[in-house]
Amino acid sequence: MRIEYVRDGLVEEFHEGLFMLSTELYDTIPYYLRSCAKPLQATLLIDYGIDLTEEELALCCGSHAGEECHIRVAKQILEKFEIDEKYLKCGVHLPLARSMQDKMLLRGEKARAIHNNCSGKHIGFLVICKTKGWDMETYDRPEHPLQIAIKNKINTLTSLPCPTGEGSKEGATQPYPVTTDGCGVPILSMPLKNMLIGYKNLLQYEKIINAIQKYPYIFGGENRLDTEIIEKTHGLIAKVGAGGLCIVFNVKEQIGFVVKINDCSMEARRFAVLEMINRLGWGNIEFDKTIKTLHGQVVGEIIVHYN
Repeated sequence: MRIEYVRDGLVEEFHEGLFMLSTELYDTIPYYLRSCAKPLQATLLIDYGIDLTEEELALCCGSHAGEECHIRVAKQILEKFEIDEKYLKCGVHLPLARSMQDKMLLRGEKARAIHNNCSGKHIGFLVICKTKGWDMETYDRPEHPLQIAIKNKINTLTSLPCPTGEGSKEGATQPYPVTTDGCGVPILSMPLKNMLIGYKNLLQYEKIINAIQKYPYIFGGENRLDTEIIEKTHGLIAKVGAGGLCIVFNVKEQIGFVVKINDCSMEARRFAVLEMINRLGWGNIEFDKTIKTLHGQVVGEIIVHYN
């Protein structure tokens, strides 16, 4: 696919990427799953029978914007399981929500790990460790039993071939590259086809699907594409990931698509994903594709081409 910014008939800017709808296509080029892994990782919370409300589960599955509602739920989970915030190893950044950044600036408040968009995932990791009696100081390391369990679970959900004879062992070789995600934990790569297989298998986890659909703002938040999609449609779930990724799944039809923008442009990703939702008839999301001057004059448009 190609997203073109056309100003008065001239293509001024363009972004190219990939769009995949079917899991039947032959696909071997891997891409890192990034934050699209979060709902898949959260399936372990269900597998281990951990008692979370749907709102709490939505936070663990998403990339939240660090707003007060997200911090409230994060603290609620930590208090419920008697886990100290100091154990979070996701790193520190300002909240993604500009409104929250402004509030913190006026209050003279510094960002903490709990404001990190990945803190919900990491809190879920800590809850698993507390429940299973695993060390909470080293949960981010590849050899930790939590990370081995996550790797094996994602391999199963996405139908990746297990490492030869060593599917559950530390150090087993993955069929595709593994790296460290921005928040400091291992992240797998795989073809886009396998990402879609993973989300199709995610539909077995009704509590996770319900949590995402019932609490889309806790799942994401201010100016988050996945929140926008879930709130403006009926029956869809969506998850964005760094590197220009977004997976959208139609729960009723049990089919989804993935978009990967090659240069990782978040703006181009948004136009591509919303356009494809509308073209597929999965929604009728209104969004502005015009290019305007600062005076409001329309001088061009953004066009999504799909082959």
